Amino acid sequence: MNYKLTATHLMAILSIFNMSCKEKTITTAGKAFYFSVHGDDKNEGTRDKPRKNLAHLNLMGVQAGDTIFLKGEDTFNGTITIDSSISGSANLPVIITSYGKGNATINGGDSSAIVLYQTKNIIVKNINLTGTGRKKGNVKDGMAILNSNHILIDNLDISGFQKSGLLIYLSAHVRVNKIYTHDNGSAGITVEGNDGKKNSNNIQIVNCLAENNPGDPTNLTNHSGNGIVVGHCTNVLIDSCVATNNGWDMPRIGNGPVGIWCYEADSVTIQNCLSYKNKTSVGGADGGGFDLDGGVTNSLIQYCYSYGNQGSGYCIFQYWGASPWYNNVIRYNISEDDGTVSDSRAGIYVWNSSGDKDQFYDCLVYNNTVYNSKEAALSFSELSKRKNFKFFNNIFVGKDSLIKGEKGVDTFLANDWWSLEKKFEIDRVFDLNTWAQKNGQEMLNGKMLGLNISPEFNDPGNSQMVNITGLQNISKYKIPVNSVLRKEGLDLKKLYGIESGGVDFNKQMAPSNGIGASF
Repeated sequence: MNYKLTATHLMAILSIFNMSCKEKTITTAGKAFYFSVHGDDKNEGTRDKPRKNLAHLNLMGVQAGDTIFLKGEDTFNGTITIDSSISGSANLPVIITSYGKGNATINGGDSSAIVLYQTKNIIVKNINLTGTGRKKGNVKDGMAILNSNHILIDNLDISGFQKSGLLIYLSAHVRVNKIYTHDNGSAGITVEGNDGKKNSNNIQIVNCLAENNPGDPTNLTNHSGNGIVVGHCTNVLIDSCVATNNGWDMPRIGNGPVGIWCYEADSVTIQNCLSYKNKTSVGGADGGGFDLDGGVTNSLIQYCYSYGNQGSGYCIFQYWGASPWYNNVIRYNISEDDGTVSDSRAGIYVWNSSGDKDQFYDCLVYNNTVYNSKEAALSFSELSKRKNFKFFNNIFVGKDSLIKGEKGVDTFLANDWWSLEKKFEIDRVFDLNTWAQKNGQEMLNGKMLGLNISPEFNDPGNSQMVNITGLQNISKYKIPVNSVLRKEGLDLKKLYGIESGGVDFNKQMAPSNGIGASF
């Protein structure tokens, strides 16, 4: 297995960071065009004499460096479409924003509110976008970025659209910051392409909240109601985002939505995120917190927190027809009472419907903490063929059975297993010693490494966290100072050359031999 994942991701994140740094130094020196619903299209378009009709934008000769100002607290009806006739330059973007008191609103009605098509170097910020509602006539995405590049979206409130609040399609070098996307249908935020993984690339989604996006009432053949979903893309960073209460009205039974996830994607990093109380349809699948799904490669979930999701907190999936899934890492995450309603019934769920282990391989799961007072800690679908899956230094706490499903092909070393029913059970058959002796699990060079001790968490369960403020200060799953769990794990760097990142869930220095996510 290739353990150079961390370096790969650092390069990807740095390339996006460099893009954002350039945006911070941008200067504007062009014309200003002002609009108000009380304006007049015969006016000059100054602040004192604003124009009214946004549909005239493409006829106004907007050039690089120009700014389009919309009167704060005004509601403009219709769609702003920026095409190739309006583009900025690297240092002189075209800016669309509000002026005066509050944010302007663009009401797209039954269509989109803003569409960027084949354009570049555009900034859209401090605006609200609304539609008539996912079940009340709207049939589009709130904002669609199509075949465009070097786009910055900042501080938008997007609601009332049947498809995604924000769609990024076949676009590159896009930065999305502080977007609140809610009460939409298909998803809060979607990244997509038409084939392969290179179509959409170098995308940063940070400080965003995807809440109460229940499902697309017209989609009867596939999942809908996702928080943030990215596919057919590469070099994507999802950082410090929250997804909650999505997916509860998916209009079908079948594969379902997830809070934050990716598929057919390469080099995706999901970190410092919170995903909680996401749902699926009655009888539907999924509804989890986080997911590395079919065709994902070289990707990473770290320092994330999930709780109360109907599906598993962390999903490891490969579906039939996807490209090979490999070289992915899940580390220093916490799951609390996930997987309580849908098919997984566990904090972490592994599933492969391809039926081919050569399509699903090289997965490293280490230093995570799973606490499940209602279900199992870990679950495998019955036919999840896979190879080279390794589980190191994790804490698995479950109500009764700690592992559900087929589990004989993976490597488990230095994990702590603890049943809240006061006894260790795996499908109510094997205890830890029997499992180790018969299957070679939790054994290295003849030495038992697995533990069966209470982690002695401080007030586990009943999380009330609703935003990422203070996420790193969560202490309920910290390992006590004198616990053997701080020193009985594997030194992954020394034994396998795995660069663990050096810090735990709370961004404190992690002991090289620690077990669990938080110290």
